[in-house]
Amino acid sequence: MSRPEILFPLFAALDTLEGIGPKTAKALIPLGVERPKDFLFLLPHSGVDRTRRASIRDVVAPTTVTVEVEVGRHFPPAQKGRPYRVTVRDAAVEFQIVFFHARGDYLREVLPLGQRRIVSGKIEIFDGVGQMVHPDHIVRPEEAGSLPAFEPVYPLTAGATQKQIAKGVGSALARTPDLAEWIDGPLKAREAWPDWRDALVAVHAPGGPGDLAPEAPARARLAYDELFAHQLTLSLARAALRKGKGRSSVGTGRLQRKVLESLPYEPTGAQRRAISEIAGDLESPLRMNRLLQGDVGSGKTLVAFMALLIAVEAGGQGVMMAPTEILARQHHEGLAPLAASAGVRLAMLSGRDKGGERAAKLADLASGAIDILVGTHAVFQKDVQFHDLRLAVVDEQHRFGVAQRMELGAKGQASDVLVMTATPIPRSLALASYGDMDISVLDEKPAGRKPIRTALISDTRIDEVVGHLSRAVSEGRQAYWVCPLVEESEVLDYASAEARFAALRAALGDVVGLVHGQMPPSEKDAAMARFVSGETKVLVATTVIEVGVNVPNASIMVIERAEIFGLAQLHQLRGRVGRGTADSTCLLMYQAPLGASGERRLKVIRDTEDGFRISEEDLAMRGAGDLIGTAQSGLPRFRMADLERQAGLMAIAQTDARRLLADDPALTSPRGRAVRVLLWLLDQDRAIRLLTVG
Repeated sequence: MSRPEILFPLFAALDTLEGIGPKTAKALIPLGVERPKDFLFLLPHSGVDRTRRASIRDVVAPTTVTVEVEVGRHFPPAQKGRPYRVTVRDAAVEFQIVFFHARGDYLREVLPLGQRRIVSGKIEIFDGVGQMVHPDHIVRPEEAGSLPAFEPVYPLTAGATQKQIAKGVGSALARTPDLAEWIDGPLKAREAWPDWRDALVAVHAPGGPGDLAPEAPARARLAYDELFAHQLTLSLARAALRKGKGRSSVGTGRLQRKVLESLPYEPTGAQRRAISEIAGDLESPLRMNRLLQGDVGSGKTLVAFMALLIAVEAGGQGVMMAPTEILARQHHEGLAPLAASAGVRLAMLSGRDKGGERAAKLADLASGAIDILVGTHAVFQKDVQFHDLRLAVVDEQHRFGVAQRMELGAKGQASDVLVMTATPIPRSLALASYGDMDISVLDEKPAGRKPIRTALISDTRIDEVVGHLSRAVSEGRQAYWVCPLVEESEVLDYASAEARFAALRAALGDVVGLVHGQMPPSEKDAAMARFVSGETKVLVATTVIEVGVNVPNASIMVIERAEIFGLAQLHQLRGRVGRGTADSTCLLMYQAPLGASGERRLKVIRDTEDGFRISEEDLAMRGAGDLIGTAQSGLPRFRMADLERQAGLMAIAQTDARRLLADDPALTSPRGRAVRVLLWLLDQDRAIRLLTVG
């Protein structure tokens, strides 16, 4: 399937555009402008009001002003390096236009004595005299129409000017064809969106600040095009994955009942709902590809185990994978009592298994004697063969891209995949990253989880905190003390953690342990093990403990310099306590005075334990890229859409994309053909490949 001919002019070389030479073309690459079409999608981020004024006297300097003047005397610089000045007079006052490093003959040509010109630029007042340094525009009165009343301002890069970009945009627009409409008719009418080409013309010619807002119809339409193309790609990936023959795994309920009867509590409504959604997927002949999103302590483990039991009840096997060995061990320990009550055989496989022990496990796995396997990515290795793998559960998603999800699915004959994440992600971002998956959300806390008391405390009161710890330790309680990340330097982190460790040891004795990123893994594991067994009572740590460590007896969390942590991180750290029967406390220690954003973050954490609310707030405060760390999240880079402010469009785009593919899987209807053009236009080659395979 090759690129449609109607798009050829937009995919030509950049220097085929008027006013763009090879040098400028090279300079534009950092802005993502490599073809004429890229100019269309380089949206202005602000604008300059160039409305004509009678005089500079009408404005408050410094500001940009456009005014008609009569050109007076020229004052060339008296010595090298001094500015060249030209006096001009508008309807009311005289002021100066100032140039540095300018050629006199050129200036006399542009600003001839006694003639009238329109000048537009930034006016400033020096010693009571108005000055305009290097005007943006100088035109003859009869060319006034060439000056927009509101001029768009584009992002810049070294070696490219606003004028060159505006010119490039203009010539790209000139060769832009009218394309058949790909947006669903009723949706377009309901939102009152313009046609595609009209929207492009409008965003590059804003009439005022309102036209630059994400909700302006032309901007919203182009953002929707981008989100829709992205969701189509994800939906095509999902369709391709589901087309792979799945298998129907129908549980008998026998093992699940045994586990539920052994539990001291009832599952929450959210847990029951998630289990039935997963059971439905497992039963269907299509491959399951579901994300289980649950906050810290929402009971994901039980849901995942029930899903694994359905695979076993149906005569197959299940596997649960974690990103690190510590987490895999914890899952294994957490699942062991559940497996015992169900009477199923659970085993753990890690990089540590060697020789005969490993061979025996692999033999049992291949024969089907092991029902459920827990491990790290070691379960990916070539020699690991299952008897009948039905379900793979992957913990902590964003260490795992779409490619690995597919590789894992290939392990079993069409095994189903369930991904668990403890990072609550706002819905718009979840759809951007996991739109190819179906999503189940656990948004209730299980009964018996006690709320965690969270308090803000200035670090000037550190002695009180240490006193509090000392009393708690004497009562047999355990605590985490998290040290701040110092300037992204592991060596300094290590120094600050070491210093805190020494100070606490001096105050509390040898019940204090230390774990940080610079330690060899075996030492880290040993330090964690001493804390888990209760040998050490206070664990001083850098953020290595953020993910998944479970010590039910630990009921105090102190976070030093809490104001420099992100919301999601603070929420994850706090989730390490409150796992046992004791009342738990989280102390957020900050360095006074607190800045506004630090204060806002700490108050959000203090006032709510709802991870989804916290993540929405985080998104509003930090933006999408920072929230998941764009580089490692596989979060797509959008050029026109603004995920924070146009979140609602993402959900519409997903519904629309899935509906279109259900009605027209090969995109051969008139709208389907228009959509193919959109996919080419927005470089969604992955989608186009999936279509051709399909």
